[in-house]
Amino acid sequence: AEVEKIPKYPWESSLTAGLTLTRGNSHTLLYTGSLQSDKKTPDNEYSLGASGAYGSQDSKENVNTYGGHAQWNHLFTERAYSYLRVEAMRDLVADVDYRVTVGPGAGYYLIKNTNTTLSAEAGGGVQFQRIGDTIMVGTNTVGSYKNETFATVRFAEKFEHKFNSHARLWQSVEFLPQVDEFDNYLVNFEVGIETTLTKTISLKTFVVDNFASQPASNRQKNDFRLVSGLSYKF
Repeated sequence: AEVEKIPKYPWESSLTAGLTLTRGNSHTLLYTGSLQSDKKTPDNEYSLGASGAYGSQDSKENVNTYGGHAQWNHLFTERAYSYLRVEAMRDLVADVDYRVTVGPGAGYYLIKNTNTTLSAEAGGGVQFQRIGDTIMVGTNTVGSYKNETFATVRFAEKFEHKFNSHARLWQSVEFLPQVDEFDNYLVNFEVGIETTLTKTISLKTFVVDNFASQPASNRQKNDFRLVSGLSYKF
């Protein structure tokens, strides 16, 4: 009797770590780390991720951020899907105590083949955040925090291309404006390239850019990082 083989759809995971250190005329230190895990079946796609970075310059902390995301896509056709996404982050240097966004949406693969994928997504959600603020007490300015909860919309695009079995390029961008105040928005952008060194080890170099149109008090709107590190696949 023939035994029917049940298809397996394992999780594909990678752990990436990077370190930048300078001494001499400059004295800097930057640690970065991330964990990514994905699973795809004919009907569902799952994506989990977490990342963090810590850095200092001349013994003064200048980077301290970490966060994560989880997304579930349910495919109705080969290209059309609905999704549910949760994002959370904390950035102590940018004075963001926490920022959490939760929401559903719909997506479509504009390109979907063996080597190249391009998808577009749109949806809604709710954003919860606690960020730094300043208040006046008499004639003095006092640091404080403000809690905010508001509805958002989300527009996103994701692209990935595999040049061959040894190199791939990926890019993503998302735009999250407040529904009733469109000049309050977030833009998250990432682009990178991965080169395979061995069966399980690869080199990743990528750029992360986060823009908040209304940042915490006395903070810059834009945060930019260029990261290079080794990645272990398991």
